[in-house]
Order: sequence, then structure tokens, then C-alpha cells
Amino acid sequence: MKTPTSDATLNRRRAGVLLHPSSLPGHQHKGTIGQEAKNFLHFMKDSGLSVWQMLPLGPTHEDGSPYQCLSVHAGNPELIDLAWLVDQGWLSSDKIDSCSLQQCLTHACDHFFKHAERQWIERFYQFFERSNYWLEDYALYMALKQTYHNSSWTEWPLCYRYRDSNALAEASAEHARYIKTIQFGQFVFFSQWHELKNYARELNILLFGDMPIYVAPDSADVWSHKECFLMHKDGSCDYVAGVPPDYYAEEGQLWGNPLYDWDYLKKHDFDWWIARFQTQFELFDLIRLDHFRGLEACWHIPGDAETAVNGHWVKTPGQELLQTVHDHFDSLPLVAEDLGHITPEVMDLRDGFKLPGMAVLQFAFNGLPDNLYLPHNHLPNSVVYTGTHDNDTTLGWYRDDSNYSRQLLHDYMGRSADSDLDMPWDMIRMALSSVAYLAIIPMQDLLSLDSQHRMNTPGTTQGNWSWRFDWSQLWSSLPHDLHKLIRLYGRES
Repeated sequence: MKTPTSDATLNRRRAGVLLHPSSLPGHQHKGTIGQEAKNFLHFMKDSGLSVWQMLPLGPTHEDGSPYQCLSVHAGNPELIDLAWLVDQGWLSSDKIDSCSLQQCLTHACDHFFKHAERQWIERFYQFFERSNYWLEDYALYMALKQTYHNSSWTEWPLCYRYRDSNALAEASAEHARYIKTIQFGQFVFFSQWHELKNYARELNILLFGDMPIYVAPDSADVWSHKECFLMHKDGSCDYVAGVPPDYYAEEGQLWGNPLYDWDYLKKHDFDWWIARFQTQFELFDLIRLDHFRGLEACWHIPGDAETAVNGHWVKTPGQELLQTVHDHFDSLPLVAEDLGHITPEVMDLRDGFKLPGMAVLQFAFNGLPDNLYLPHNHLPNSVVYTGTHDNDTTLGWYRDDSNYSRQLLHDYMGRSADSDLDMPWDMIRMALSSVAYLAIIPMQDLLSLDSQHRMNTPGTTQGNWSWRFDWSQLWSSLPHDLHKLIRLYGRES
């Protein structure tokens, strides 16, 4: 059993940016991980930024939330750069404008297996063999989901719900072409991603990912591994996940995700979690563990409840899980999302594995000098943010002082009450000057954008996850101005 030590990824001061690839500019419906992502890396390099943080990369449901993905392993095909397929000679350029994404991937897949060079075919089968612990189930799940009009697996015929082996074999044969296209799409995604990751490495830029603690109930993982969850075979749950009432939500938050059967997972040496970490560590240099406190205790809410009020805490074996992961891999390049009501037990779990926590400046100015998010209370082994993907932009936050003390903010910055702060740049300076080893600034704040440009509003289902920036929003001196501040505060990589 290895003794936890601080991961070397955050052993010095750095500055980074928070931007999901879907928010990149480009001609497709969403931003992609192709050329525009490489252009963004060059903007980062010119600006002195050395960490690119993003949201989970998995395929999403129709609401677009990357925190309720169809798979914990697969990449979102909507992030594939179709122009890359044209460059490889597998897709004609006219298809991009005239066909849907799935049609483009089908055309490219057909061409690939008929005409691609031998080395590419060999790469595909190497990827297939390396990824088949999740890829086969995911591809079949997506084929059945398409067959049954995108309905949840809990609404499929019983033979598929209960994974009858003969029925699954017949379905695999019947939908062989569609399944092959899904597998090809994943091959393309991971090929493009590793090309991007290698490009980032050449520029000395780290990629910082995000791992939601829970899994969407309608996902390939739940469908194919029901035994890992506190769930009946038909998909119903006696208890589901969420968080209790707090200052921000009087009724708590009812997420509805299935809870883990920790006894089963522990009995099997957490192999399901090890496989999940394996995929993420191949994608990223650093990973944020969303809702870290759920590794110490989970809020169990009755499955038929309409709010999260009547739940109860149940202890989880986070110590054993993290130790097993730490023993399996060389290091633990993890950041604990430790926001909200954090108990001493959660802090002990975090600190026992020397994981950095988070400090969000928008939560700092509630009038209490012992607020852990105030810069004078920051810890070096932490990550400071002006705001996160769930916050308003800093400019929007500043204009609405209903959730913070503007007087305290002005006093803290040494300004008179009637003076104007240079928002969001005064807050960006505060983050960069923090003793925290890593400072992350959302792209919206770097562009001085208001509330219309926020990424997500928790508790709402419309208008989220769709924000994109345009290169015209950058003023010519932005990289120089930002690089100057990063150098001033000792964060140049």
C-alpha cells in the first residue's frame, strides 16, 4: 500500500482557463477538438496560461449537460472535427454541409474500412481491443437507443432491459453496421483527442478534466453494470442521489442518479472505478472530482420523493476507494470539488490524500472574515477560481449584489464605497495573486462578458451548455495584458 503524496502536477504556480471545447468557435453546431482547439492552445501560450480546464467530455443527452452523460468512457461525437475526416481522405467536403453528423460518420466509416491505409486499420483494431471493456456495450446501447427512438433503456423490451444474452447477440448482428459506425466514431474522437493532447504537451500546456461522481440513470454504464448500483433490475431505485437543503436551495437538490452499491464495489476491488479512472487518466493530466464529499458520505433520498428534504447521510468507503486507485496508478492527479457544506471528515479525506481543494472568489464576500474562500485564508495546495461553470460570470455577479456584500468587497480591495471596481479584472488579479498553486479563470471573465454569457444556471433546464465565444471578442492586447499579470504574480510556466 503506497503512502499518499502530493502529485507533482501542481507543484508550482500556474494559471489556467476554464472553457469547454463545445464553446470554441467554428462552423459546426458546437465547438470541436480540431483546428480551433489548437488555435486556442496558441492563444493560451501567448497569454502565459498553462492549464486548460474543461467539463466532462462524454456524449450528452438532449439537454446537453456534460454531467449526465450516456457513458463515463466514451467521447462526445459532437466534438469531432469533421474537417479532420476530410483531411484524412475519408469524407468528401460537400458532405459536411449536406449531411448530419451521424450521416457523415457513416460515410467516413464505410470509406475507411474499404480504402484506408493498412496502418490506420491496424490502429482502429488496436483501439478496439484496448477499449472493448466499455466500447462493445456502449455501441450496442447506442444502437438500441436509436432503434427505440432515443427512449431510456428502462422502456425497451424486457429482453434488452434484462440483457438476455441471445437477444443481445441477435441485436448485435442486426445492427452491425450502425454499431461499427459508433465504434468508428469513438476511434475518431480518441484519435483527434490524443493528437490535441500531444499538441498541448509540445506547448507545455496541461489538460484538466472533470469527473462527475454519479452516473446518469439512462447510460450504457448503468444498463450494462446494474450490479454496481443500488438498483432493481427494472431500473427502479429505492433511493437516489442529491444534496440536502442549504442556503442556496431550500428543498435541496434532487439529482435522481442511482447510488452506488459500495459493498459490491468494495468486494470486487473497485474494478469498475479503476476502469473509469483509467480512461480519464489517458485523457487528462489533471482531473477534478465533482461532488467530492460524496466519497465520504452520500445523501440518500427516497426514490419516490419530489424534493431532497427527507434524505439521510450514508457513509461511503472513500478512503478505501482512493487508496485502491492510488495503489493502482503512479499518482493521484486529482482536485477535490469540496464546495458547499464540507464537514471535518470530508476535509480529512481530502487532506489524507494531499488533494487540492477549491476556492471560489464569488463565494468569499458574505461578511465573515473566516470565510475559507477569502484570499487570506487560501492554502497553497488548492485551486482558486473567480467563478465556475455553475456561477454567473464575474461581471454579472458583481452587478447583482444580492448574494454578497459589496461593501466588504470594496473594503477588501481598498476602494471607497462609491468608487468603481474594474470588473472582472480586479477579481482576476485577486485570483492570480492568491497563494493557491493554480488559478483558473473562466473564458467569459477573460472576455469581460456579462450574465448573458454564463454557461449554466443550476436548477434550470433551458438555455444551458450552449455558450460559445468568437475570436472577434478578443481585443488585440489581451494576450499581452494577461501574460503581464501572470508573469507579475509568478505563474508563468
